[in-house]
Amino acid sequence: MERLDGGSPVPSPLRGGIVALGNFDGFHLGHQAVIGRAIERAHGEGRPAIVATFDPHPMRYFRPDTPAFRLTTLDQRAELFAAASADAMLIFPFDAVLAGMTADAFARHLAGSIGAGGVVTGTDFTFGKGREGDVAMLAALGRDHGFGVDTVAPVTLDGEPVSSSRIRRHLIAGEPREAARLLTRPFAIRGTVEHGAKLGRQLGYPTANLDLASYLRPRYGIYAVRGTLPDGTVLMGAANLGVRPTIEGAPVELLEPFFFDFSGDLYGQVIEVALIDFLRPEAKFDDLDALKAEMAKDVARAREILTS
Repeated sequence: MERLDGGSPVPSPLRGGIVALGNFDGFHLGHQAVIGRAIERAHGEGRPAIVATFDPHPMRYFRPDTPAFRLTTLDQRAELFAAASADAMLIFPFDAVLAGMTADAFARHLAGSIGAGGVVTGTDFTFGKGREGDVAMLAALGRDHGFGVDTVAPVTLDGEPVSSSRIRRHLIAGEPREAARLLTRPFAIRGTVEHGAKLGRQLGYPTANLDLASYLRPRYGIYAVRGTLPDGTVLMGAANLGVRPTIEGAPVELLEPFFFDFSGDLYGQVIEVALIDFLRPEAKFDDLDALKAEMAKDVARAREILTS
């Protein structure tokens, strides 16, 4: 699957494509419905299927002090879009130029530089300077500029629309299984394994330390996790996510998975760790012996959950 710059002309083989338009950060059930409709239409018409997203997220541009909230990286999104049979991911750089573009100018950009043969988006999509455009305006502008517009209604689950904000609420509450129902997969953090104080090794539980970067901060605590290595190897484990309150001078937020029955060197490797279940909140213990005893219980409980 190709990765395209939304600020540059789309190559000729991909012009005339059907463009799924949205941010698609979570690629949850609702996003899958929009992208699925675009791919279905593209294949039916013999056109390329293009998924357009924005980076940075518009919220990050307009409210730069907003706490970390991302559910996926661009690389994760690219893999998810490719698995859904998209031909390309188009990344609109959300900057002052795009933020200041009128609705009509954005539609002209879709028709001209992007060469869109059609657009599919959610019914709540807004665009243009000051969010002046909605889907009705997009459809009207599409008629003027030569592309058709399809809209997809929100997907509901348990009587409530599926949304990225709903997923974030579940993760912040320590409910990864509920978030996974909406995502159709566990929430996963990807990063490069960093060197740490190696205290886990001293305690008998060596961990792979990952910076949380721009990901949403789920509830601090201990999780049953599943890790995927660069070669595709899948490992089961238990992880601490938080600031390790028992350890003096350790306020940095980290995800620290301990993988069962694994002894390899992961330093410098990019791994992905999926949060499967929440075991308990992060806690401060009186000493390292008490911490080690609790870690043994955590590992046993995680094994039980992951092998059941």
